[in-house]
Amino acid sequence: MPPTPALNSSSAALAAARGRIAPAYDAGLFRESGHAACDALADHLARSLANEGPVLNWHAPADNVAAAAAALRGEPAGSPDDIAGRVRGLIETALSRGQNLHSPRYIGHQVPASVPIAGLFDAVGSVTNQPMAIYEMGPFVSAAEEACVAALGAKLGYAPGTFAGFVTHGGSLANTTCLLTARNVLFKECWENGVPRTGPAPVIVAHGESHYCMARAAGLLGLGTRQVVKAALNDRRQIDPVRLDETLTGLRAEGVPIVAVAAGACATPVGAFDDLNAVADVCEKHHVWLHVDAAHGGAAAFSPKHRHLLDGVERADSVIWDAHKMLFVPALCAFVFYKNREHRFEAFRQDAPYLFDPSDPGLAEHDSGMKTLECTKRAAALGLWGTWATFGEGLFRDLVDVTFALARSLYEKLSAAEDFEPLNDPQCNIVAFRHVPDFLKDADDATLGRFQHDLRRDLVRSGRFYIVPTAKDGVPALRCTVMNPLTTEAHLDELMNELRTRGRRLGGHDE
Repeated sequence: MPPTPALNSSSAALAAARGRIAPAYDAGLFRESGHAACDALADHLARSLANEGPVLNWHAPADNVAAAAAALRGEPAGSPDDIAGRVRGLIETALSRGQNLHSPRYIGHQVPASVPIAGLFDAVGSVTNQPMAIYEMGPFVSAAEEACVAALGAKLGYAPGTFAGFVTHGGSLANTTCLLTARNVLFKECWENGVPRTGPAPVIVAHGESHYCMARAAGLLGLGTRQVVKAALNDRRQIDPVRLDETLTGLRAEGVPIVAVAAGACATPVGAFDDLNAVADVCEKHHVWLHVDAAHGGAAAFSPKHRHLLDGVERADSVIWDAHKMLFVPALCAFVFYKNREHRFEAFRQDAPYLFDPSDPGLAEHDSGMKTLECTKRAAALGLWGTWATFGEGLFRDLVDVTFALARSLYEKLSAAEDFEPLNDPQCNIVAFRHVPDFLKDADDATLGRFQHDLRRDLVRSGRFYIVPTAKDGVPALRCTVMNPLTTEAHLDELMNELRTRGRRLGGHDE
């Protein structure tokens, strides 16, 4: 037996450590800190939604890193009474240096002004830590995910009981998982033995302006990024079905294995929705897996006015749909769907006895770790489940209809203005354009493109608006995605006038 003094010393040290740990788990302190956090967030939302303050609180990366590092080096809260104040102070620091997506002048990336109450449901999973590799570790959050999968799958047109789905961390991972499944279905023993090393190298045929994650997926799948064949597009930036048929016919004639055709609903640059029925006809003719990236456009399924954009999506072998885009919930919450439920375990055929209980095999249907790249997974569907259960599905219809209508209005304003050039007739809430003032009417492409980049940088760093860059035919342009339903036509007018004012200044024509 160790000497008593050492035991006592050890006991005292452990007791002291437990005393220091206690405030971090104190329910009363959590309640006080939670109120402080909610107050800080509510004040921030009130200012942002009232159109106050900058959109982007621009600071150079080094300045923000220094501010974050300074907080880590600071003294901890001096007493339990100081914790709520410290929590609020840290939150306010983060907010004052962040991006204000809830400002009506945020018209940038495909990231929404999320429904604030959705964040409260997200917090349930975060505070109680409900990992989801197996049902037992997150029983209700697993059930909420399954309920959302069933409801969204029905919106896509899949028949109940015939399809499967789950949530994963983002559209890139969702697309990769679907294409991995397609690869494994095409090459039956590929998961165990690797990609075949004989014969022509397999390819993925993807929308010519698909998200960069398609090439990344090809690299991860062992195909190689150069094995992505870009499908030819029509003048609306949609896959041309006739030329797709020619491409697949040529590949088949050369004996090239085709892992999948990846269509868009919609593609990122200008929000083009492919004619999914026409693409599906071609894929069925050639017996090729059809994958649809509906990360952004899947929400059109809620709108009777815009549902036609997804006609044919139910024919796809796999579909992804980001709830953290047009369903307006916090990131990340990406859904994967398989038309054939037998494909749900094809991506990852593995066993982990310490996780999955062989004595209760029926639970495997509810263990997400068998279907996703992640083992531990956050309770990502809670925000969507809670928002849907609170406000009803009509909220999603209204969010789609309002933001799509605003984009149409912006397009019409740009078309009516002599100094703006719209680059797409929007099918959704994405509008690409260029500002072409009089002094650039005869400019070459390089000069015009450089002006768009300079104008955008000047605008966003001012905090007045947030829009993003894009390009068409290799020439830089500007792009707006209306992701805040509280943006109004007046804000769109203000954006155009702001671009005019800053453009004149950049061109040396300031009045």
